[in-house]
Amino acid sequence: MSKEPIQIRVSDSLKVVQAEDWDRMVGEGSPFLEYTWLRGLEETGCLEPDEGWMPQILTAWQGERLVGGVPLYLKGNSYGEFVYDWSWANLASQLGVPYYPKLIAAVPFTPVTGHRWLVDPTLEKDEQGRVLEALVEGSKAWARQSGVLGLHFLFVPQWQAEFLAERGLMIRLAHQYHWRNPGYSSFDDFLARFNSRRRNKLKRERKELAKAGMSLEFLAGDQITTDHMAHVLRFYKDTCRKFGPWTSQYLKDDFFELLHQKFTDRLQLVLAHDSDGEVIAGTFSLHKGKRLYGRYWGCFRDVPFLHFNACYYAPIERAIELGVDVYEPGQGGHHKYKRGFEPTLMYSAHWLADERFRGLIEHFLERERAAVKEEVGHMLEQSPLKPWPLT
Repeated sequence: MSKEPIQIRVSDSLKVVQAEDWDRMVGEGSPFLEYTWLRGLEETGCLEPDEGWMPQILTAWQGERLVGGVPLYLKGNSYGEFVYDWSWANLASQLGVPYYPKLIAAVPFTPVTGHRWLVDPTLEKDEQGRVLEALVEGSKAWARQSGVLGLHFLFVPQWQAEFLAERGLMIRLAHQYHWRNPGYSSFDDFLARFNSRRRNKLKRERKELAKAGMSLEFLAGDQITTDHMAHVLRFYKDTCRKFGPWTSQYLKDDFFELLHQKFTDRLQLVLAHDSDGEVIAGTFSLHKGKRLYGRYWGCFRDVPFLHFNACYYAPIERAIELGVDVYEPGQGGHHKYKRGFEPTLMYSAHWLADERFRGLIEHFLERERAAVKEEVGHMLEQSPLKPWPLT
C-alpha cells in the first residue's frame, strides 16, 4: 500500500497551525516548545528582524493533517542563542567567508534541551520515522534554498545529535549544571550528601537571610497575581540593564502579561521580602512533569547569599516536595557545582555551507569535544556529593 506523501511547508509564523495540533506533538516535552510560549514570543513582539530573529516555522503535512514541525529562525547575529559561535563568525570574517545569515532550530533566548523536530506521536512507528527524515531533509533543503550560510540545531537531546551526525552535521558539546533528585524525601536528605564542612556552609548560607531580616515567598499557579508578575518584570528589566548586551531585554512587557493570562499553570515564583515586607528580589521558573526550569532572576538590593537561596535552595526544596527529577537553573555558574548541581553534557549540531570553513570548524570541534568530556568527567569524579543512597 502506498503511503500518503509528506509535504513540507515554511511559514513566518506559528499561527498557521492550531495550538492543540502543535502541543500534541510536544507532548510531555519542554514547556518552552509549547504553542503558548513560542506563539507568545511572536504575538508580543519579542521576535523582531532588528533583533536578529525571524520565524521560519517548518511544518510537515499529510493532506491537511499536521504531522511534524521544526521551530526554525533566520538569524543575522548570534545574540540570544547561548551556543556561543562569535569566534566562528570572527574566523569566517578573517577568511573572507560570510557567516550570516544563518538558520537555527531552537527556542529563542532559552538554553534548555528539547526536541528540535516534533512528530505526531499518534502515527505508526514507521510513519514517525518517515516524518522525521522529511523534517531533517526539509530543514537542510530550506537552508540551501534560502541561501543561508549555516544551519544549527541548538540544545538537542543526545539521540537527536547522533541522528544528525549520521547525516553529516558536526556535533558540538558544552555543559550545564543540573540538580538531580535520586529520591530525596526532604532538603536534609540532599544536605546529607555533602561532607560536614560543605554541609555546614550551605546551612549557614540558608540562615543568612533570616539574620538579614529577609524571607522568601513561594507562589505557583492561581496564587500568582498581576502584582507578582509586575515584580518579576521589574527584576528582569533591572538584570538586563545591569549586564548589558549579553542579557539584552528580548522579552517585552506584554509577554509577561501573556504568561500570567495563559501559562500560569506552568509558573513558579520565588519572591524575597525584606524586614518591612518590601519585595526586593525574585525569580521565575517553569514546572512541567518531572522537570523544573529556572529562567530569570533579579534584585534591587545586594544581600549576601540571597541569589543562592532564591535561585537554588528554595527551588530545590520545592522540587523535592513536587517529586521533580531534574531542576535546570540555566546557563553557566561554576558555583552551582559546589552546591550540588551536576555537570551535564549539552549537544548542538551544525552544518556550514563553505567547505573550507567547515573543515576548520570540524577540526576545532574534535579538540573541543575531547576537552569538554575530560572536564565533565573530572568534575563527576571529584563531585562534592556522596553516592546515594548513603551507606
